Amino acid sequence: MHEAEINQPTANDEYKYEFIGKIGVPVTGWRMDLKRFFDLTVGLFGLALSVPIMIVFSILIKLTSKGPVFYKQERVGWMGTTFDVIKLRSMYQDAEAQTGAVWAQKNDPRVTPIGRLMRKTRIDELPQFWNVLKGEMSLVGPRPERPELTEKFSAQYHEFPKRLRTIPGITGYAQINGGYDITPKAKCQFDNHYIEHFSIWFDIKMLVGTVKVIFSGDGAR
Repeated sequence: MHEAEINQPTANDEYKYEFIGKIGVPVTGWRMDLKRFFDLTVGLFGLALSVPIMIVFSILIKLTSKGPVFYKQERVGWMGTTFDVIKLRSMYQDAEAQTGAVWAQKNDPRVTPIGRLMRKTRIDELPQFWNVLKGEMSLVGPRPERPELTEKFSAQYHEFPKRLRTIPGITGYAQINGGYDITPKAKCQFDNHYIEHFSIWFDIKMLVGTVKVIFSGDGAR
């Protein structure tokens, strides 16, 4: 790579620099290498199993509401870098046209009937296995937030940016303990607890816990 290319910042770099000094020391080392191997192995298997389910719900989405099947949204990931998360669309098209970014809430009126079912069973998150294979996400970790909300909550809670020390996940400690409508402060506390006590065994427990949440029906509201 030429020196000019090295010195030229990208949009992700500029966003990331805003959080330097707030995030803390990134989680690295052999444990993260093992986590990546675990993500690739289980992620490939999970993607293969989820394809038939995504096909069925893609048809249901098209039959019951206007708009695309898949939904891309910019999120903040490891050390402040941004990426597009992929989801099955669970909200009405242009649901935030008048409000902008809004924190998830109980009985969210933006969510379609099929979307409510998908959120309850976490089916809307299945396309994120692709984000995992690309290295943008992990199977387990803090849920990636939108840039607007990350900036807002980082200003309110000084511990919030420290969630960015590790790769975000499809599921995580905060989701299992609080669901989609957990408060930002509680999410911050759960996520930082996960980071400080991270292990592959902890990840396995979170995945088992996610399966229990899905089959118990105690998923997102």
